[in-house]
Amino acid sequence: QVQLVESGGGLVQPGGSLRLSCAASGIILMINDMGWYRQAPGKQRELVASISSSGSTNYADSVKGRFTISRDNAKRTVNLQMKSLKPEDTAVYYCNADVYGLKGLRNDYWGQGTQVTVSS
Repeated sequence: QVQLVESGGGLVQPGGSLRLSCAASGIILMINDMGWYRQAPGKQRELVASISSSGSTNYADSVKGRFTISRDNAKRTVNLQMKSLKPEDTAVYYCNADVYGLKGLRNDYWGQGTQVTVSS
């Protein structure tokens, strides 16, 4: 089984910064794309940013220029550096990974979510 464990959420004032981290553990042969999604109350879960195993990145228009995604393949971690945070960034943030695990089976895994609240 594969687990994704997130950390780094919290309460921050508008204009502030936060860094989210996610570590994958378990029987992992290879991790393809990793990413961060978020879900605000009453809204659908949306992609925030993703990064391929080779380092290619993709961002939602709403976070371009403010958020930076990075990963460490050796440590099986993915990070999201968030700057110039806005109240509309408030949501539960989820880590996601596309993983080849036991017996080469490919599955999509999710973390438990971490709350980010941007408020004065």
